[in-house]
Amino acid sequence: MTYNFDPDKWYDNELFLIQSKLKTGEIKQNEYDDAIEILDKKIEEMWKRLDGTYQIKPKN
Repeated sequence: MTYNFDPDKWYDNELFLIQSKLKTGEIKQNEYDDAIEILDKKIEEMWKRLDGTYQIKPKN
C-alpha cells in the first residue's frame, strides 16, 4: 500500500490556518503560541512515526 502524504505540506497548511485565525482576531497571541507549540509537537511525532523503513517480519 502506498500513499502520498507530505508532512511538510500538512504543516504549512495547518500553520496558515493558525496564522489566519490570529490575523482575523479569532484567537489571541497566547492562544496562537499554544497552537504553534502543539503543532510543532504533532509534526515531530509524525516524523518519528514516518522515519524508518518498512520491514516484513519473517514467518516462524
